[in-house]
Amino acid sequence: MKDRYESPLSSRYASEFMLNLFSAEKRIQTWRRLWTALARAEHKLGLPVTADQAAELEAHITDIDFELAARREKEVRHDVMAHVYTYGKAAPSAAGIIHLGATSCYVTDNADLILYREGLRYLRGELLAVLANLSRFADRYKATPTLGYTHYQPAQLVTVGKRAALWMQDFLSDLEELDFVLENLKFLGCRGTTGTEASFMDLFEGDGEKIDEMNRQIAGEFGFDQCFAVCGQTYPRKVDSRILNCLSAIAQSAFRMAGDIRLLQHDRQVEEPFEKNQIGSSAMAYKRNPMRCERICSLSRYLMADAMNAPMTASAQWLERTLDDSANRRISLPEGFLCADAILRLCQNVTDGLHVNEKVVDRAVREYLPFIATENLLMEAVKRGGDRQELHEVIRTCSMAATARMKEGESCDLLRRLAQEPAFGMTEAEMEAVLDPALYTGRCPEQVEALLAQVRPLLAGASQDKPEISL
Repeated sequence: MKDRYESPLSSRYASEFMLNLFSAEKRIQTWRRLWTALARAEHKLGLPVTADQAAELEAHITDIDFELAARREKEVRHDVMAHVYTYGKAAPSAAGIIHLGATSCYVTDNADLILYREGLRYLRGELLAVLANLSRFADRYKATPTLGYTHYQPAQLVTVGKRAALWMQDFLSDLEELDFVLENLKFLGCRGTTGTEASFMDLFEGDGEKIDEMNRQIAGEFGFDQCFAVCGQTYPRKVDSRILNCLSAIAQSAFRMAGDIRLLQHDRQVEEPFEKNQIGSSAMAYKRNPMRCERICSLSRYLMADAMNAPMTASAQWLERTLDDSANRRISLPEGFLCADAILRLCQNVTDGLHVNEKVVDRAVREYLPFIATENLLMEAVKRGGDRQELHEVIRTCSMAATARMKEGESCDLLRRLAQEPAFGMTEAEMEAVLDPALYTGRCPEQVEALLAQVRPLLAGASQDKPEISL
């Protein structure tokens, strides 16, 4: 409907997988899977739940009557109880045992944990695809000299591949953090209204081992090997902080890479992909704006800001629970995932088609190489009998004069000036002989190879499908 607000994350940016993962259908189906798992565990452990009732619940996981649920929620003002009612209508023989002993957070919180885990696993694949693209790029250009910058001022030479390796290292750090979050994600289980399991102590007549076994069985059905040792009504909201911090870290890395590419595109050294019929500006037809990288930076800012919601929620839980987290989490967590998804898809697209204008890169290198080479030239002049301190002053004064000339739009004439200085004792041709850019990139190729050696095992077997990006 075009007369209703629609989030750009869903209409323009996020993938079909992520949109489905956080859909109402997926969420309520997960609730029903949890109710089915609870009924199955209660039956196995001797509570008055039959195998036929559990089977009927399982048979009706997907046929959700959302209209009936909406009417019921409007009447009772409780979303979980509205879906308990709707599920009971679909599976009437089990209507009386649905949600037995549970509180709402049994389905809402456990479902969230299941969905977040799936979202993190998907983002892991997208992150690996970015690393795969950057690995190929870094390997190809690991020995290609380029002008390095500190303070965005010309500095010593690096290589194009080494710069990409810096971006890779950031994303590799994000992958390590994501894996840590996944490996330490625990299940809430069915713990009761304040986390004491009091309702199940009544149902199981004080048998704590049966309660533990029930939670083990339910957690195991969903692939979790641990439940939280203690909790209130909800799982600890520190988990949300950990997840959104991880997503924010990805945004930080993406912003840094995209920002670098935007700076380099200004100098025409590197360019993001540009389609044959793409329009860069509605007024300036010649423009090739780095719009993909700008979008990465824009969405990354949003995600970094969105991540602030989780610590504010985690810090204000009020004893065993408060409901002021609910509305915030319904927005901040799904949107965090959708945004991270959009960012990584854009990063895949950019890194897959990143273009290096090698002649422009070489021209920038050649322009500043005489200044970069002055230390080597100084050493050579000393070997020929020159005075190090006197030569240092000669280089300083000639460099200042050459720089002043360049500021007037003229070419660099530093070597000519040095050759004219008797104290230097070298001809311009002799100086030109040591101006091989490869002599000034240090261990860049080795450093790139060292990082690639870390990344290659992670990429083995990883999917590298190219995403379709809506512009």
